[in-house]
Amino acid sequence: MLAVAVKPPPAQPKHLTNPTARRCIAASMKSFLTLTGLATLALLAGCATGPTSRSTYNVVAYKPKNPENVRIKVSLANRAVYVMEDETPLLVTACAIGKPDHPTPTGSYRISGKIPDKRSGEYGFSVTADGIHPAKVSEAAGHYVGFPMAWWCEFTPGYGFHEGAVWPIPRTHGCIRLHHNVAPKFYALAKMGTPVSVAQTQPEDATIGKDLKRPQDYADPDPAPAILISARAFSSPPEPLLVDRP
Repeated sequence: MLAVAVKPPPAQPKHLTNPTARRCIAASMKSFLTLTGLATLALLAGCATGPTSRSTYNVVAYKPKNPENVRIKVSLANRAVYVMEDETPLLVTACAIGKPDHPTPTGSYRISGKIPDKRSGEYGFSVTADGIHPAKVSEAAGHYVGFPMAWWCEFTPGYGFHEGAVWPIPRTHGCIRLHHNVAPKFYALAKMGTPVSVAQTQPEDATIGKDLKRPQDYADPDPAPAILISARAFSSPPEPLLVDRP
């Protein structure tokens, strides 16, 4: 018989350290891809038109000249986030917003908390000798581990921006989800105290938010529960996150 060379499996990605848990009104059980997925980033302009291919959604994020002048604007009608420095866009991205029965709160806020490896204190998994099962914290029969919500930026108690599946319909429990290729860039721009305006519409909807590209990988399956309850649920993003403005 002829000998057949077998290609070895690819090396496993490195991940961040074990995360801590905090409370949040969390989104649904869909979000995180591994560092392997992150390694396939393709730079796409945030305000370009048309759909994107699956798992390649990305936007450019620019360094601010003065971080004190950065502000965040959210349009619920357009399901869009605009990170602005005065009148200059630094990051423009699609987002997922709250369902009608769990709406995203509107108003003027400031970034009040940041946790890169946050876990939900309300939705997650019950870990027992029999296995790992999705469960609310109040229903967990064994050890509770919250669902990962990477790159958490809180703007009012229990509500924040975080990594997750960006569905084309309102889908969350009030939080604002960002694509996994975009969330770490937003995290780098959002400083403690950065102003946040959440409204039904924003003036940018008619200009830089018109025909906004949107992710197409929102229905991709989650990683296995064994990954989601481990530190492997959190991955280091590729650098650089922010680039110089042209």
